[in-house]
Amino acid sequence: MRVAIIGSGPAGFYAAEALLKRTDTVVEVDMFDRLPTPYGLVRGGVAPDHQKIKTVARVFASTAARPTFRFLGNVCLGRDLSVEDLRRHYHQIIYATGNEADRRLGIPGEGIARCTPATVFVGWYNGHPDYRKAQIDLSVERVAIVGNGNVAIDAARILLRTVAELEKTDIAAHALETLRASRVREVFLLGRRGPEQAAFSSAELKELGAMEAADPVVAASELAACAESTGNAETDRNLKLLRAYAARVPRADTKKLHLRFLVSPVEILADAAGKVAGLRLEKNRLEARPDGSLAARGSGEYEHLDVGMVLPAIGYAAERIAGVPYDEKARIIANADGRVVDAASRTVIANEYVVGWARSGPQGLIGEHKRASADAVKHLIADGAGLEARVLPGRDAILALLRERGVQPVSFEDWKQLDDVEVERGTRRGAPRDKIVDVAAMLALLGQH
Repeated sequence: MRVAIIGSGPAGFYAAEALLKRTDTVVEVDMFDRLPTPYGLVRGGVAPDHQKIKTVARVFASTAARPTFRFLGNVCLGRDLSVEDLRRHYHQIIYATGNEADRRLGIPGEGIARCTPATVFVGWYNGHPDYRKAQIDLSVERVAIVGNGNVAIDAARILLRTVAELEKTDIAAHALETLRASRVREVFLLGRRGPEQAAFSSAELKELGAMEAADPVVAASELAACAESTGNAETDRNLKLLRAYAARVPRADTKKLHLRFLVSPVEILADAAGKVAGLRLEKNRLEARPDGSLAARGSGEYEHLDVGMVLPAIGYAAERIAGVPYDEKARIIANADGRVVDAASRTVIANEYVVGWARSGPQGLIGEHKRASADAVKHLIADGAGLEARVLPGRDAILALLRERGVQPVSFEDWKQLDDVEVERGTRRGAPRDKIVDVAAMLALLGQH
């Protein structure tokens, strides 16, 4: 069996591991990524001050060392290869392309200078090649982050940590220099629902209380309507932490992170130069839906928040890929339990599967996708009985096709060369690595064009 996996993030590697560990059939896996570097979200999304989470890359490297695995980086589906190319060269296809687009607020003023989606900000400080030239203006003192998930908390920590804290991480060098000159003193984390519905984890929330020169600030009134016990252990841990922050006296001369709830931005206000000068917020109330869930509804009561920058962090969405069915409503690859389906008829597309955020949307921590990827592989194996009898072009035919098109894939051995250079550069600054953020520079280092 020969399987193509599109995307080299955690979900893709978990699927590769599940395939290559099977003893009932021999599987050859080719993993493609549009970047020369593997690991997806682990490299480009996990916050630089979360080095422990990034150690999962060692597990992925052991999967990549298997003899029937190949990494083909710097190959983009839709540009260098088509879905039809993959169907000709592989028995089955797994899409593990993640969520690379951002969801928008859809309010007046969105998109003006200093209103920057969290996808851009996260990619910028993580050294993602797509965002290395993003213009991040930190000459303001107050920043609003719209959203109550872990990405929002990550962005807040990066804005409020000291340079000494950040220097010890693998934050991109260009971001470190900009943050070194940052004037940001206050960050406002804005959630449209209440503390009990916040999407951040208690582990992320706890970190906010341990920053060297910044303090979380919670008004007791924000928690007044919260139950003592909700019956949900994670929510109760969050509420305990929020109550502890509300009881703390912030240290003098520290930066402040204000956690606000039940507010929605309705307009981003601009100054005379066309840059963010404030937010118009509507206070919300919670109303029960027919299914019992709670929705935030505007109360008609408004307030003005004086900020000079806005970072919307309200979620991610899958990018459309030519030839791959797309679910417009959920903004993911159209699928039924991991099997790709036609978006309109919901008919299963034979031998094509999807894993990770491209399947589910931005839900779950990295490790939680291991089981879902293994389940998709079970579908693949069950559906693929007898498929190995279908004769394919030789395994290296895909490499010949790419060369004909002027594409030189980056192998895993090539990546290890880049990895060694980044680690050595990081050693010089006392960090785990100093990332190369330009694809052309990566290829030049490998002697490619």
